[in-house]
Amino acid sequence: MLHTVLRRRANGETVEKIQPDLVIPTGKRKGRNPSVASIYRALAAHEKAQAYPDAVEQAHAEHAQRADGLPVIVRPQPAGVLHQIDPELAARIQGRPLNRLE
Repeated sequence: MLHTVLRRRANGETVEKIQPDLVIPTGKRKGRNPSVASIYRALAAHEKAQAYPDAVEQAHAEHAQRADGLPVIVRPQPAGVLHQIDPELAARIQGRPLNRLE
C-alpha cells in the first residue's frame, strides 16, 4: 500500500485523491479504505526511516541482541484427536467403570 502511495505521489497526485483507491488487505479493517491520517503517518514513518538508515539498522541490531538472551517459547502441541487411536488403549479406557461421587 505504501509503495502505491509513493508511486502516485511521485506522479503528482494528492493523498486525498489516492485514498479512495487504497484497500486495507488484512486485519480488523480488511477491505476498507485507510484514513488520510493513516496514510500521512505511514509516509512520515517512511521518510524518517529513509532519513536515518543508520538508526534503523542500529535498532534492528539491538533488538536481535536482546532477543538472543530470551528463552525459547515452547508452543503447546495440538491434541491430535484426529490421529489413529491405539485400539487396545481405547478398549481399556472405555471398559473402566465410572467412579462418580454420590
